[in-house]
Amino acid sequence: MSEFLATFEGRAVAFSDWLYAWVLATALLGVGLYLTVRLRGVQVRHLGRMIRTVVGSRRGAGGGISSFQAFAVGLATRVGIGNVAGVAIALALGGPGAVFWMWVVAAVGMATALSEAILAQVFKERWRDRTFRGGPAFYIRRGLGSRGLAALFAALCVLAMTFGVVMVQANTVSGALAGHGLAPGWSAVALMALAAPVLLGGVRSVARVAEYLVPLMALAYLLLAVIVLVTNATAVPEALTQIIRGAFGLDEALAGTGGGVIAAILNGVRRGLFSNEAGMGTTPNAAGTATVAHPVQQGLMQSLGVFIDTVVVCTATAVVILLAGPAVYTPGVTPESAGASLTQDAVAAALGTWTAWPMTVMIFVLAFSSILGAYAYAQVNLDYLGGGRAQRVLGLVTVATTGLGAILTLTTVWAVSDVLVGLMTVINLVALVRLTPTVARVLRDYERRSDRGAKMQFVAAEHLPRPVRDRLPEDVWG
Repeated sequence: MSEFLATFEGRAVAFSDWLYAWVLATALLGVGLYLTVRLRGVQVRHLGRMIRTVVGSRRGAGGGISSFQAFAVGLATRVGIGNVAGVAIALALGGPGAVFWMWVVAAVGMATALSEAILAQVFKERWRDRTFRGGPAFYIRRGLGSRGLAALFAALCVLAMTFGVVMVQANTVSGALAGHGLAPGWSAVALMALAAPVLLGGVRSVARVAEYLVPLMALAYLLLAVIVLVTNATAVPEALTQIIRGAFGLDEALAGTGGGVIAAILNGVRRGLFSNEAGMGTTPNAAGTATVAHPVQQGLMQSLGVFIDTVVVCTATAVVILLAGPAVYTPGVTPESAGASLTQDAVAAALGTWTAWPMTVMIFVLAFSSILGAYAYAQVNLDYLGGGRAQRVLGLVTVATTGLGAILTLTTVWAVSDVLVGLMTVINLVALVRLTPTVARVLRDYERRSDRGAKMQFVAAEHLPRPVRDRLPEDVWG
């Protein structure tokens, strides 16, 4: 059995490296730049409006899922283990320069996230429980008219969320608790016991929990990081300089460590994608459930989520680790297996060992919220495939994979997640490029209404070509 797992792990890692190095690195940056140009730098022009939109986003759901709840579900998987363990792994494998490439992915990814959220809203469907369902599977089928590709994406998403992302979160929690002497088996039991009541309640239950849990934990973690940065303010510029110089191989002190420029790009793109999810096709599943007056309103919020995740939270984590110095982190020496414990050790080095348990609790809650978000994405795609009545089965399977992820090795879990997520991303990026004209038309409508102070009311018939309109449900946008 161990020989089989070793062979499987090796092949999964090799395929994942090829996929990210030769396909996704180019595709993510290329599509992000293309959308940035086509939408006239929307992530810069409307940054202020994104913030204002979030402020009033808890109203107007009419019994469905509010815009803020959908945003919180998306943030649940964005601001999670990718910000704690993902950044640490990127630094271990790619050196400080990997963080720069995470910034690049996020900068162009804000336009990508806005586009996929807009499409999720435009092509969403009303569901039996008075909420909506939307996401790549829906806009691939209704926007592109491809049922086969839509079904393939939905199936990959169910597998990636249930057997990939969920296990990554559980594995990180297990590693953090192991530092306190708790065996992985007990970590598995604890996670499964907490997850079961929420997961078996469905998407609406997940949204209610995420609405309060995610902002609270994200702010608590960010506050701890800010305290570290403030108490070491004079050393922060040097840490940021390491990131810039490392991205282009300009730091002689790092020569031959961290894998060089290629490793920085590869790991920055890979971990940046896992963390902010722009282009992956996951967060649109949450965006499509929201009740809003205009699709762009949800698009602006999802785009801001990318900024919060990478530019704010991931950067804070990276700088905290770099400030800890060689006693905690050395490029090219610190192993990938350090994971979340590297971030824990860095915080402890700055503030004292008393932070060990608070950090463990934060990691536990961030991972738990990400498990809930991943389940919500899987549920939306299972509904698309016609398995809505199997909601309880999906919940039970997700609870089981939560326990399984807690006891498997770190490398195996990340490799499985990366491969499944990478395949999803390729399909989603193709759809985004082909549906860009639709995104541009919907965005122009929103901007015209905003400039005139007109009522925010999207009418699909005014903006979509006849073949696409004929594939839309009549009870959503008219």
